[in-house]
Amino acid sequence: MRDTGQHWENLAEQFLVEQGLKLITRNFSTKVGEIDLIMRDEQHVTFVEVRYRRTSRFGGAIDSITAGKQRRLMRCAEVFLIRNRNWARYPCRFDVIAYDACNSSTEPQWVRAAFE
Repeated sequence: MRDTGQHWENLAEQFLVEQGLKLITRNFSTKVGEIDLIMRDEQHVTFVEVRYRRTSRFGGAIDSITAGKQRRLMRCAEVFLIRNRNWARYPCRFDVIAYDACNSSTEPQWVRAAFE
């Protein structure tokens, strides 16, 4: 299962780099959870959640990000900014890169500022 997640995270990272973002770190882990990718553009530190769904039986990849998952991501981001104060002066946002296998495409759905 981890290999599948790593595959989609690699694709997401490659896609975002092609869009002009630069990688700060990947798989930032804390007691409360993990942030898949932390990237930056000219204006923001961007915390990226990568989601993949093989089937849409329970909704698409975007739908799988619950309010609880959002809270965990925000707490992880706070820990990152405390540990890495040089990034704390930048505005932050939470993006989602979603892949739905049922669409038969490896093109991601990129939702900028997906939640606050």
